[in-house]
Amino acid sequence: MNEQAFIEALRLLPLDPGARGLADDCAVITLGSETLILTHDMLVEGTHYLPDADMADVAWKLVATNLSDLAAKGAEPVGVLIGHMLGRDDERFVSGLAKVLAHYKVPLLGGDTVAGAGTRTHGLTAIGRATCTPVPARNGAQPGDALWLVGEVGAAMLGFEALRDGTGADHAAYSRPHARLAEGQALAPLTHAMMDISDGLLLDAFRMAEASQVTLAIEGAQVPVAAPERRLECLTWGDDYALLAALPDGTQPPCEATRIGVIEPLGFAPLVVDGEPVLNASGLGYRH
Repeated sequence: MNEQAFIEALRLLPLDPGARGLADDCAVITLGSETLILTHDMLVEGTHYLPDADMADVAWKLVATNLSDLAAKGAEPVGVLIGHMLGRDDERFVSGLAKVLAHYKVPLLGGDTVAGAGTRTHGLTAIGRATCTPVPARNGAQPGDALWLVGEVGAAMLGFEALRDGTGADHAAYSRPHARLAEGQALAPLTHAMMDISDGLLLDAFRMAEASQVTLAIEGAQVPVAAPERRLECLTWGDDYALLAALPDGTQPPCEATRIGVIEPLGFAPLVVDGEPVLNASGLGYRH
């Protein structure tokens, strides 16, 4: 099974309404007067980080990527639960974990450790508290909205290449990404739809368009990229954790952001890039 087939199989299981049909990055659970946001992401050696990576960087990335999902919901983090496979440099992993939790002021709530052979995996569940309701989803983009990007894309690609090739260039965008929690909380009361960019801007935009049953029209030249001479690669590489938001036309984002397109009624294709329709998601970004 590929990722999409597996998710389709899971949708046949009993689901809580808070699971949002497994079509979003987080579950949204209302408990009394509070709305909790829950997400879980994993990192796999050789897929999400290089086999010789600094384990302190791995711990940072594990936490930050999960907090990025909370950011896309405008959530305030409550705490995290960690799943860790023991192996080399566990002391470095703990050191990195301490730094990232202190940076975001997020407590560790518990978790599990295992020992095993072969490829290492690490999982983390992040729990957040909604700062506004309704909680933003992927499926709320409306015709007439403006499409905004908080951050740039392509920096993680350059960071990965710097690590892979040992050039000594800055690799923080890849190894220690930034979760845009403050920006997400500022945008949440205003946005019709929001998600973070983890698998590539074009692929995630395609997903938002499909979920919202609209067409996203993107002007590629307006997208802030880390490597203008490699613009298409920047638009598809992923791992940047920028925020993509659909705001009512005329609404100015309360944080630094770039307008990169508009939302149109669903037409011939879910995604249009520089006037060219994109009919399927093949080649738009990273897929398992």
